[in-house]
Amino acid sequence: MTGEESLTLVDEHLPIDLDMPKSVAEMLFPDLYIGLEIDLLAPGDGVLTDRHHASANRYEADDAMNQIGGQISPFTLSGWLRHACEAVLQIAGATACHPGESNADYMRADVYERDLESGYHEKGACTDEHDAGCVIYDLFGGFGDQPGKLLRRPVSFSPIRREVDVLDGEAEAHFRQMSNQVRSRNEEDGGQPLRQADRDVLGNVEGTWKLTLREVKPEFVGLLLEAVSFLDAHSDEFGFQLGGARNFGAGIADVWIVNPLYTEQEVRRVFNRSQAATQAMEEKDDVWASECRPEFVRALQARAAARDGDVPVPGSDGA
Repeated sequence: MTGEESLTLVDEHLPIDLDMPKSVAEMLFPDLYIGLEIDLLAPGDGVLTDRHHASANRYEADDAMNQIGGQISPFTLSGWLRHACEAVLQIAGATACHPGESNADYMRADVYERDLESGYHEKGACTDEHDAGCVIYDLFGGFGDQPGKLLRRPVSFSPIRREVDVLDGEAEAHFRQMSNQVRSRNEEDGGQPLRQADRDVLGNVEGTWKLTLREVKPEFVGLLLEAVSFLDAHSDEFGFQLGGARNFGAGIADVWIVNPLYTEQEVRRVFNRSQAATQAMEEKDDVWASECRPEFVRALQARAAARDGDVPVPGSDGA
């Protein structure tokens, strides 16, 4: 959606009336920025760089070979975010649309059936009751002719802070290719290497992941808000870490939604180490936390309750 349509909050389908103190036009929508702070990230095949590796035998800060930039694949990030979205719905008592086909070639037997018993429904089955399906189906799409409503971009990174634009979904990060040799512990082998493992890693990732809603439904915003909060609260749990090498502390991410009430200049200020939050930003934080965010979450609960009746609707009797 483009033009004025992108600034319209689509809520006619919800069974509740929202009391939003600010209009969508006063917010950053249709864009959402997820703030990222990750000490160590091992995205595996999910990283592209402009050079293959750093200088082998020396390190100089101004050496071009030590100033490697690139991109983190949105596939790596998207699965991580979707997993949290599914968990939010399942915790609330609803089921989530399964991301795979029932006849797919899974690596473990009966995995699809076990998933259906643990909080998923069959992929696309939710459209039998509602044309738009469940909120996961509606937001992520990708089934047949059903496109997703959420555009997920790659995160571009650079070790040079002045070349990072957080409004474009970029981050400061330092790439290295680590090479580890596993050596024999048997005395008679004399410490001979058994195998070598190479791994691409990023250190000190700090910036944003830019998401864009093709349709601004309040329950979409509510789901993303709750999912990102869930990821932050469960950042050290194996299942909700990002990327690989999780047993070695990689993928523990501090994440948050940058306040949509901020201006673009204020978003940049968040990531400027030399500037603190202004009084206007603090006031916007209060308005967002006390008045705006609860309404988006209420919309999510109402949308989930429309399909799964056991999910309480805020403001209704017994809620």
